[in-house]
Amino acid sequence: MKKNVVLSLLGLVLLVSAVAVFNMACAEKSSNRADIARKRVTPVLNSFLEPCGARVGSPVFLRAVKEDSVLELWVKPDKSECYMLAKRYPIAAWSGKLGPKEKEGDRQTPEGFYEVEPSGLNPRSNYHLSFNIGYPNAYDRSLNRTGSFIMVHGRDVSIGCLAMTDSGIEEIYTMVEQALVHGQKNVPVQIYPFVPTPARLSEEKDSPHAAFWADMARVGLDGTDPYSGPGEGRQWQAGRCGAIKILRSSTGG
Repeated sequence: MKKNVVLSLLGLVLLVSAVAVFNMACAEKSSNRADIARKRVTPVLNSFLEPCGARVGSPVFLRAVKEDSVLELWVKPDKSECYMLAKRYPIAAWSGKLGPKEKEGDRQTPEGFYEVEPSGLNPRSNYHLSFNIGYPNAYDRSLNRTGSFIMVHGRDVSIGCLAMTDSGIEEIYTMVEQALVHGQKNVPVQIYPFVPTPARLSEEKDSPHAAFWADMARVGLDGTDPYSGPGEGRQWQAGRCGAIKILRSSTGG
């Protein structure tokens, strides 16, 4: 009887130990995920950034257009005041409809100007890699909009976030992470419902969000908005720094 009890206790101890070792291994693997991704994608990114005077670690900002399901990576080359469009990534999934996020649980992808802080990086995400965009911002809070944990992440499913696939998020996460590591205070993220041309805004003049969208377009086009970040890069056409230069497009454009 005693022998059976001892064997049972020994088996339980071994099982607990095995689970602990497994969990530690999983945690270590997760914590190394960003490092592994960085080593994999940095040579690829630098291959088209360096000829233009930029590199992994250069200042960046992101701009997404929900209607087009596109996220743009903008990079500031060395010795330049201009941000250049470096790459366009297809958004694998966003959720809801055109219009801002208003409350927790509405499964709506936000619209507006946000900022990624260093504390928002998540190398252990259940969605491969992710970073928090900082929703709600001050404007959202002034309207009593609620919500949390709005991310740009991997995989291809969304309940309010921007899902970029695992391969896409590895490049985007690396650029954002390394910009922050190299001294950028935060990384601006703009999320537009559509490209705000006068014609497109006119089509939406009867929408309850028409005034909000017009404000976004005006602020984004003239670069005078109160949010920190590169004003020049917020222009859809040629701006104060001259013509936008497209370095590479994932869609072949």
